[in-house]
Amino acid sequence: MRFHGSCSRGVVAALLVVSVVACGGGSGASAGGSGVGDPYFPEAGNSGYDVGHYALDLAYDTRAHRLGGTATITARAREDLSALNLDLEGLEVEEVTVDGVAARWSRTERELTVRPREAVEGTFRVAVRYAGAPVTVTDPDGSEEGWLRTADGALALGEPVGARAWFPGNHHPSDKATYAVAVTVPSGLRVVSNGEPAGQERKGSRTTYRWRTGEPMASYLAMLAIGRYEVRRTVTAGGLPVYTAVDPEQAGAGRAVLARIPEVLEWAERTFGPYPFSSAGAVVERPGDAGYALETQSRPVFPGAPDMVLLVHEIAHQWYGDSVSPRTWRDMWLNEGFATYAQWLWQEEHGGDSAQRIFDLLYAGSYFPDAGTNEALWSFPPAEPPGAADISATPVYWRGAMVLHRIRQTVGDDSFFALLRGWARKHRHGNASTGDFTAYAERSAPGEDFTGIWEDWLYGEGRPERP
Repeated sequence: MRFHGSCSRGVVAALLVVSVVACGGGSGASAGGSGVGDPYFPEAGNSGYDVGHYALDLAYDTRAHRLGGTATITARAREDLSALNLDLEGLEVEEVTVDGVAARWSRTERELTVRPREAVEGTFRVAVRYAGAPVTVTDPDGSEEGWLRTADGALALGEPVGARAWFPGNHHPSDKATYAVAVTVPSGLRVVSNGEPAGQERKGSRTTYRWRTGEPMASYLAMLAIGRYEVRRTVTAGGLPVYTAVDPEQAGAGRAVLARIPEVLEWAERTFGPYPFSSAGAVVERPGDAGYALETQSRPVFPGAPDMVLLVHEIAHQWYGDSVSPRTWRDMWLNEGFATYAQWLWQEEHGGDSAQRIFDLLYAGSYFPDAGTNEALWSFPPAEPPGAADISATPVYWRGAMVLHRIRQTVGDDSFFALLRGWARKHRHGNASTGDFTAYAERSAPGEDFTGIWEDWLYGEGRPERP
């Protein structure tokens, strides 16, 4: 997730299409629910359907700060639906159709409810024309996401719920989809998104850039970067394309550290297993354009040139968080604890402190220079953040990593690293919960007793007794 400190009206008409192959319904049709019931963001997503593909065709007027385009969503109903909800904030809806037929719709601040003339079943299609000025979303912890304006363009980031600021959708990590994104901007600017480029076309004073993501992606990992970037394509020794985009102000420092992405990928594949996506890369913005780094899928975003530890953290997320995504936002330690422990492993193997020493310093309360941060480590268990404002707090990252180290201490290195690789393989391109992980760990090391680790380190309040 986020890593802090060291993730004119003619232009803006938009059409969203959600595809219906079969329509129908009956007296038993339901509305599907306005959210999936997430413990921290209960209104996010919709329980009545699964999205298979988003096709977003957008245009952005940087001077007028106006966004629009065409988005096509292909989805399948879990049940006959008399209505369905899309998460959308800030943008104005102008027209909605279902399978080409006008539909009724209504809005609240963050929800668009679509009511087709006939209930839909199976694979279905909805079209929404919308337009407006995209908003910046302020999270419960005070961080900003959604649509962030920059000096030369914009940056769209979605964790946890900011994607609703620039396209309607089923915005919960439990619903993954493939993506095709086309964005038209004034010529001279570039557009970078997830996946691989699928061509560009200039017409007059505007240029359209196309990107495609072929592997399933949670919408919170979708990103757009619009600006005057230096964009490069390189290839790893194994043939993996690496696309990087660097703001000119960060070009010197950014180019040097990003050149080491293939090295980090090679190390991570040895440690975690095969890389889960068809391309890699990064975007380096100016420090003021975003207040955090973010592990957007295949293309992490950094606020200024990252150091190696931060680069490793966000690349590790490609396995843990992006490929294996949380089932709910309560499961965030499975993202952050794993990526933080990846930092420890990198440092251990590259002349830095060992994972054991970092663990010991954290336990002793002397790892962080700020006493308050050391104390905050024990403020709540990593598997149970008190609220939405805490899913990016210190225990989720650092105490989450300590849980993994306790497992390593218990089972030994061979079994532990096999567990890391097996977990990434079992839930590749899927979702998993904390309960899924604890059950997997126990099956992976039969005969070992994990009770104390789960009760004291994963779910326990306060600082456990020293192991």
